[in-house]
Amino acid sequence: MKNLFKSIFVLFIVSLTVLSCSRTSDEPVMPANELQDLVKIKEISNDTHIIELYSATGTTVLGYNDLKMRIKNKATNQYEKNASVSWMPLMHMAMMAHAAPRSAVTKITPDGTLYTGYIVFQMPQNASEYWDLKIDYTINGTAYSVTSTVDVPASTKTKVTSFLGTDNVKYVMAFIEPKTPKVAINDLSVGVWKMEDMMNFSVVDGYTVKVDPRMTGMGNHTSPNNVDAKQTAAGQFYKGKLSLTMTGYWKINLQLQKPDGTIVKGEEVTAANPESSLYFDFEF
Repeated sequence: MKNLFKSIFVLFIVSLTVLSCSRTSDEPVMPANELQDLVKIKEISNDTHIIELYSATGTTVLGYNDLKMRIKNKATNQYEKNASVSWMPLMHMAMMAHAAPRSAVTKITPDGTLYTGYIVFQMPQNASEYWDLKIDYTINGTAYSVTSTVDVPASTKTKVTSFLGTDNVKYVMAFIEPKTPKVAINDLSVGVWKMEDMMNFSVVDGYTVKVDPRMTGMGNHTSPNNVDAKQTAAGQFYKGKLSLTMTGYWKINLQLQKPDGTIVKGEEVTAANPESSLYFDFEF
């Protein structure tokens, strides 16, 4: 009986080895639940496909938006994995139209179905002015397009700002992180773009975003150990540290500084000047 159990155990080990060896390193790994922590914003359709648009909250907001999408084939009911995708957000105003800072659209994983990118809506919609999103994509050499309106309501807090710098350049700055501020030293992330023309925005490289957080309702006190935001590489967001010592309303006073030290927007907070004209704010 002892030898029988021993033989069965050996056969079990051999079978596991054979199964594991039957999988080659080139065989694709199936992705995990791609939609985990995502909520569908809306579906956009044309004759051939349904575009599913997602975010972490199921909404689009004024400011920075980290967006995901899937392309579902109506005929096969399957999701397309090999599309080349681009997009164009467009604000329709009474006398003109303009676009917004945005990234390229890329696949998250080769074997998955999700495409990802960001859009920075720099102004809110109103009763007569609105945003739409045009998505162009190519699959197996065939080009497709779809367009739909997107909701960008006004916000009571400032998470994005557009301004003309002292260098006569039009800039857009957006607050990205922390999404959920804590009483701690938080990782800070800020995006900075310049307007090349009404339809094109480029990432600003090599500047410094100087930060000075203040609690305006608590004597305008600041906090220790803040670190100004800088890039680690060209084309990237600006990273720094934001020290929040208590819960409540915070105004993050900002100055945008060029590599030569010139301040193109924003003022230093002093006893005589309690706030900068360039800032983000939030309450937690």
